[in-house]
Amino acid sequence: MGFVSLKKLELSVGELAQRAGIAPSAVRFYEDQGLIFSRRTSGNQRRYHRAMLRRVAFIRASQTAGIPLAVIADVLSELGDHESPPKSMWEAASRRWIDDINNRIALLENMRDMIGSCVGCGCLSLGECHLLNPGDEMNKLGPGPRRLMRG
Repeated sequence: MGFVSLKKLELSVGELAQRAGIAPSAVRFYEDQGLIFSRRTSGNQRRYHRAMLRRVAFIRASQTAGIPLAVIADVLSELGDHESPPKSMWEAASRRWIDDINNRIALLENMRDMIGSCVGCGCLSLGECHLLNPGDEMNKLGPGPRRLMRG
């Protein structure tokens, strides 16, 4: 493979950041986390294979869905260093994450529905406020600041 062909396959930190719509510091952070990979030039500059563009898109889409980086890293670990996540990987990952996403949606909907009655009420009721203390063992003892009085 000639120099020109190799150059077309690789991007600098700035080029990858610009094309992916993220800051260069985010590119370096993703690399530090083992989510993307680079090689070093003889001048010690980072060069990223074009496949990292799709990885960054996968990371950003996953983060937008609220998926933690550790979970994203677990999914990406199934790929080789220079592989792009194929559509099938996104479909498989989304199936793995759907229950977690649905649980978070249910929690947010519950908060939305209850927040009007809880904001600013000052009740601090461990027995009544299901938003603050759902299923809390201390709620059996009634309202009050018991967490500060343990023992």
